[in-house]
Amino acid sequence: MTNYSERLLDVNIQGRLLRIARPELDKYEAIQDPKAVLRHLRESDRRIDIFSFMQIMPWTAPQYSYPMEWDNLAVLPVSTFDHWWNHQILSYPRNRARQAEKRGVVIREATFDDVLVKGIWEVYNESPVRQGKPNAHYGKDLQTVRRLQGTYLDHSIFIGAFLEEQLIGFAKLVFDESRTQANLMNIVSMVKHRDKAPTNALIAQSVRSCAERGIRNLVYQNFAYGKKAPDSLAKFKEVNGFKRVDLPRYYVPMTPLGKLALRLRLHHKMVDHLPESVSLKLRELRSAWYARKFQTTTETS
Repeated sequence: MTNYSERLLDVNIQGRLLRIARPELDKYEAIQDPKAVLRHLRESDRRIDIFSFMQIMPWTAPQYSYPMEWDNLAVLPVSTFDHWWNHQILSYPRNRARQAEKRGVVIREATFDDVLVKGIWEVYNESPVRQGKPNAHYGKDLQTVRRLQGTYLDHSIFIGAFLEEQLIGFAKLVFDESRTQANLMNIVSMVKHRDKAPTNALIAQSVRSCAERGIRNLVYQNFAYGKKAPDSLAKFKEVNGFKRVDLPRYYVPMTPLGKLALRLRLHHKMVDHLPESVSLKLRELRSAWYARKFQTTTETS
């Protein structure tokens, strides 16, 4: 098994003309020695124009002199489950979490085995569209789902929402080596069981699992994405006690093209340069197009 610290040297590279690399564990694990990582990448045979990495909790002030912009995470400070239940959230998310139990949903930590993988596969294949976008995992076979979910098992916690022993939702938490934070890498529930509020119950168990292990921060990916206005997901995070924490993100140019792109701000997606009103309209059109496309596909199949 690959050593956890060695995995910090693994990177994802995106882009064809401009190639931007980020750590495989970006947002999940702090890079303790950026100079060593940069040296490793320069010695490799991969072309990387810009290397980007994010500082994570608990360090919120910039620690390095590389070019920097502010990024953010949705962070829930964890002390005890009772403190979160009684003081960090209001009645609405508490009632939603209780609703799952009242409707027969059992929430528990789960072992990564054949039964869990098959359940996750069924959850993923419920619908080709999620939140107005194509479901990237729809149609994948069991072995692909096993491979995708079988990452970082030595630093992962799986939580399942079961209805009569059928998995109707799951969460995967990945915690860092120091157990400073656990990040919700995945949290997905079946749309047809939304009335049972399994996602709220999964959040509650995630808080409990962190508190029992002494993990001080539960992270739910980003709180905000670029200029995008708050949506239902951001509201869900907020009512469950997550707060926005701004953190430095560094962009290190590694080629002349990278330096030029950084100067011209070409390291951001084109959509990030559009006014939010235009981006919102494009997202609405995209959602309508996908809904119509997949409805037509379903009706003719």
